Amino acid sequence: MKTIGAAKFKEQCLGLLDRLDADGLVVTKHGRPVARVLPYERRFAPLIGGLRDKVRIRGDLQTTGIRWNADAES
Repeated sequence: MKTIGAAKFKEQCLGLLDRLDADGLVVTKHGRPVARVLPYERRFAPLIGGLRDKVRIRGDLQTTGIRWNADAES
């Protein structure tokens, strides 16, 4: 687990939270641990971008690939 001094944590807080890994971060004051920051456990994948890099699209999404004549009588 990574450690960081409280003053540096205060300066870089938002950036550190954006890059927080699964192990988290220990905040220290005068070399002594005072807090541990852990990522919040998500139970659901985000709707937008949740399957990015996991789904591959092949072909055209706008067609079934079957040709048909709409003017023909059945």
